Amino acid sequence: MVPRPILSPTDLLESSLVKDRDAGSMQRQLYDRLKRAILDGSLAPGSRLPGSRALAEALAISRNTVTATYEHLAAEGYVQPDRQGTRVTELSSPALPKRTGKPAGAPATALRLAKIKPSASRAEMDAALRPGVPALSHFPSAAWRRALDRAIRGAGSAALGYGDPLGEPPLRAATARYLSVARGVRCEPQQIVIAEGAQEAISLCVRLLANPGETGWVEDPGYRGVKAAMHAGDMRIVPVRVDAEGLCVTDRDWQKHPPRLIYTTPSHQYPGGSVLSIARRLALIAQARQHGAWIIEDDYDSEFRHTGEPIGAMQGLVDDAPVLYVGTFSKTMFPSLRLGFLVVPAQLLPAVQAPLEEMLRGGHRYEQLAMADFIESGQFSRHLGRMRRLYRDRQHALRLALQKYFKVPHEIDGGYCGLHLTVRLPARFDDRRIAAEALRHGIAPFPLSGFAMRPTPSDNGLVLGYGNTPMELFEPLVKRLSQFARAAASQD
Repeated sequence: MVPRPILSPTDLLESSLVKDRDAGSMQRQLYDRLKRAILDGSLAPGSRLPGSRALAEALAISRNTVTATYEHLAAEGYVQPDRQGTRVTELSSPALPKRTGKPAGAPATALRLAKIKPSASRAEMDAALRPGVPALSHFPSAAWRRALDRAIRGAGSAALGYGDPLGEPPLRAATARYLSVARGVRCEPQQIVIAEGAQEAISLCVRLLANPGETGWVEDPGYRGVKAAMHAGDMRIVPVRVDAEGLCVTDRDWQKHPPRLIYTTPSHQYPGGSVLSIARRLALIAQARQHGAWIIEDDYDSEFRHTGEPIGAMQGLVDDAPVLYVGTFSKTMFPSLRLGFLVVPAQLLPAVQAPLEEMLRGGHRYEQLAMADFIESGQFSRHLGRMRRLYRDRQHALRLALQKYFKVPHEIDGGYCGLHLTVRLPARFDDRRIAAEALRHGIAPFPLSGFAMRPTPSDNGLVLGYGNTPMELFEPLVKRLSQFARAAASQD
């Protein structure tokens, strides 16, 4: 069969287009037009391209432009020169099918993605009352800049490489010392793994310890990020209710849904604010040992306890506890730092160290070295002390504003710790509707029901962050929230 000739060059390539200087060089335009014609089938396999001289004359461009374009197409395999000229290569299938006007079907993705739901709110970081954001304007930027300068001068260009996959040794050592003194964690520097925040540390726990189909317990209501990590690991998630004493596990739970992983925030439950009692902590550790389960202890914002002594970590209660301790500097420093840590149990370290070194690549080396300097110089402790006082005052002011200006029935949870309060509302006040209306006015509370996998009538309310909102704004903000709440209830 004789290959059919190419369409008229002016018909196919629209000669006026290649004279449009704004569309790029003529060679680029000619290349793009020919490539698209080949990929969408306008130039069928075996079609013969016109000679370089003929095409150059037809398009009123340089022959060198056409020659260079043909050579480029040949190098990429779109065309093949032979004795008769240049022909279109036989391709297995068009890479750019012609548009038919019909919408394309959804791209094929892993089935697990359907289980990962978007967060209830995508509020801007600087929106008022947004939970989980520290007081960014109070961060000691000058001291941090000096720590970074010292790290850059001290390490020089050597720190531009990957570094230790498990984290910079100075930061691992400083973190181990800090956790031992401040949180009662039992660990050595070699047990510390530096991660990009608590979320990556939790994901590492899932990847290291859980197989597809195994069960993970999560607090309900609780942190959404752990559910995403477990879904990404193809785990079966079982929500476990929390009450005034924290995670409420029964014998039936152990018998019916024995877990591989148990996630808990024992020192300050998120978002309810309860503290896991010592009796439940010890019972959970004992049962986890008996059933071969591992506990992921997320020590979420527990550094900021506003009354009494800090509550120690569950990890340090007993020897060789089956607890992986997770923490982050994103709340104590600033979110974009993206530095967190995982404390691997000593008995687990020999089995996971080599895999971790293959899974991780290191990075953020100057920031890690600066963070180590910040801790060792005492700047970190001084910063935490200032923030504790600030957050204590802000929480007190928010409680007063709620008491005076939130004119709907409510109860305040959240304890006297952390960066948020939870305001529980009667079921007739739709928390999602209130949160959506508030966001339209630049206020970003999270609806409590969005944290629950199996919502109950008590899982209705607003999670209010006070960390990054000045105290003088609390009264007008609470008044607005009260208006939104009454309006949401009146629409039913």
